Amino acid sequence: VQLQASGGGLVQAGGSLRLSCTASVDSLGRTFRTSSMGWFRQAPGKDREFVAAMSYRTRSTWYADSVKGRFTISRDSARNTVYLEMNNLRPEDTARYYCATSPYYTYSDLTSTHKYDSWGQGTQVTVSS
Repeated sequence: VQLQASGGGLVQAGGSLRLSCTASVDSLGRTFRTSSMGWFRQAPGKDREFVAAMSYRTRSTWYADSVKGRFTISRDSARNTVYLEMNNLRPEDTARYYCATSPYYTYSDLTSTHKYDSWGQGTQVTVSS
């Protein structure tokens, strides 16, 4: 699946952003409907870390503890788009955010970068204090 992420930017602490990620059908024919979606982020000098994910099979959602209660993942199947609504942003949320697709659908799989097979180019989020 080809992915295009957008919506990043510079925001003050306490502000909000909504990231979008639009998917297209991949060469294997897997569609957005049969792909679980995840958001990860990577700050300079740090490993890429899990942020949020949604299972395509059950629509269950999971969040990293650091964003729980502030971020919301959702998807619009008609638009082949997944969103990450980010509220009450903190300086420590500053990172490049990546969307990704996975053929898996369980919590243990979707929190691992190794279970995703397509990645977007990322969008930068910078939160000033």
